[in-house]
This record gives sequence, structure tokens and C-alpha cells, in this order.
Amino acid sequence: MTLKLGFIGIVTRDMGSSLAFYRSLGVPIEEGQDTAPHVDAKLDDGVTLAWDTVETIRDFDPTYMPGSGGHRIALAFDKGSPAAVDAAFAALVEAGHTAHVEPWDAHWGQRYATLLDPDGNSVDLYAELPAN
Repeated sequence: MTLKLGFIGIVTRDMGSSLAFYRSLGVPIEEGQDTAPHVDAKLDDGVTLAWDTVETIRDFDPTYMPGSGGHRIALAFDKGSPAAVDAAFAALVEAGHTAHVEPWDAHWGQRYATLLDPDGNSVDLYAELPAN
């Protein structure tokens, strides 16, 4: 049996704000879905990001409670180059999104930065640093 990641689900309190953040990041999300209860967007590598409103989740899990106190999982996007990490981070912050960790050169050999999406989920941007 082969294990294949089908999608990553994001539960959101505000679909429009969440989609705006991920569109700014470069996720190809069709327009006109900002009030939909469920949205899918396929990334270039074939993985799908999916969003559901809290109300949608509660339709089949009435006891659902959003997490609190920090993230339990993070999404990390390879931006391809250190300069692209810096540019994407700056553009997202300029657009009003929340910076969490400014871009820095990590000891494991990547340019790394972290933002928070509108629901407080950790979203990392990274790229390999050039070899010395």
C-alpha cells in the first residue's frame, strides 16, 4: 500500500481573509470563493490545500473547538531562493499580514522566516542558502 498525502486542511474563522493571505503567498485560488464554506486549491506539486469554515466542520463534528495557545502544525513553503524569501515576507507584511519571525539565516543552511495566517497558523517561508 502506498501512502500519498491528499490534502492539507485549514479550518478558518474568516474564509475571505484566509484566502487573501494564501493568494498573497502565491497559492492559485480561484476568485469568487471568499464566502464559500469549503475551498480547494492545488499546488504545483499536486498537493491540495483545502479550507473549511468553523461552521462547516461543526456540521459533522458539533463538538469541534478551534485550538488555542500556539500552533500545533506549520506549513512551510520553499520559495526557491533567499532573496525570494525576503521579498515574499516583505510583501506579505506590507499587505498587512502578521510577521512572526523576521527572515534569518538558519544554522541548518536555509533562509527562514515565519508569518501567521489570519487564524494564527504558522506559515514558514524558506530557501536553501548558497554553499560557501
